[in-house]
Amino acid sequence: MSGAIVLQGNIIASRAAQPACKRGGPGLTPAPRQGNEAGMAAPRVWVVHDGKIGMANQVIGLAEALGYPFVEKRLVIRGPWRHLTPQFWVQPLAALGPDGDRLAPPWPDVLITVGRLTTAPALAVKRASGGRIFWVAVQDPRYARREVDLIVAPAHDPATGENVFRTLGAVHRITPARLSKGAAALAPQLQTLPRPLVAVLLGGANRVYRASDALFAALLDQLAALAKAGYGLAITPSRRTGAANEALLRQRLAGFPAYIWDGTGDNPYFGLLGLADAVLVTADSVSMVSEAAATGKPVHVIDLEGGSAKFTRFHRALHDAGITRPFNGAIESWRYAPPDDTARAAAEIRRRLARHLPDVA
Repeated sequence: MSGAIVLQGNIIASRAAQPACKRGGPGLTPAPRQGNEAGMAAPRVWVVHDGKIGMANQVIGLAEALGYPFVEKRLVIRGPWRHLTPQFWVQPLAALGPDGDRLAPPWPDVLITVGRLTTAPALAVKRASGGRIFWVAVQDPRYARREVDLIVAPAHDPATGENVFRTLGAVHRITPARLSKGAAALAPQLQTLPRPLVAVLLGGANRVYRASDALFAALLDQLAALAKAGYGLAITPSRRTGAANEALLRQRLAGFPAYIWDGTGDNPYFGLLGLADAVLVTADSVSMVSEAAATGKPVHVIDLEGGSAKFTRFHRALHDAGITRPFNGAIESWRYAPPDDTARAAAEIRRRLARHLPDVA
């Protein structure tokens, strides 16, 4: 990776030798703009999300691919706003709680947002800038669509229009360099595991999927069978997996050649994807499936109970493209060209930004 990442301080510099921002009082004060080779100022970029890691990775990954220094803004929305749909938010900037970041001048040139909770504040910021801001919404915002300059929407989202750029799945932070770096860092911890190595990305229940006790027990039996057959397992649970299921996972795989991340230390996610020969991922996360698909390695999707029409469209698209296959207990081998959604979306932003703000693009 070519830039410094300082997530704890909400400051991220991408492809830049110097930090994009500096601390200034209670908030973040952008450093003076840096010029490019043509003598034009680099645009100021904000990435705004609600703190969910899957959401954050989408806007951060898109900003990294865009190639300009940027500032991360994590919003914490107070009641009653967080319970209302965006069109009913009165004074949206007053909805920002003290535990999150503020949105205040000087305004950015480019605003990249994701998620329902960021839509009304983003619209308020764009209007406060006199419409000068180039607003990129990742995923269909379902509100103020006409005021968004570019909607980067997966094919399974319903948004349509001239300002919509279609991707196959979610944009993300996966790059060959990041996978290589993560693999090098994690390799010493996994050196005793046999090959082939299978990375297992576990989610769990969400608004549309369920993971019953019977389903999870059957999955554990399948993982144990893989280990008995000589596969190494490298597993990362998530918050949706749940403490009880994680305990069952550790109990069932005790004595088998398996690495299970305990949630401490650096997140091994990129390392797991970089080292794996194949990936198993639960169906509940578009982001995790998209990230796994970016590796070019065989990706088996672990089905859960429930689902929705939106998820069905997403999984069918990746299956029909030859990228994913269902997991039925066996690991298969196949090849495909990894989707380049993030790079394509970044290129489209640069193209449109050159027309919108020719003095900074």
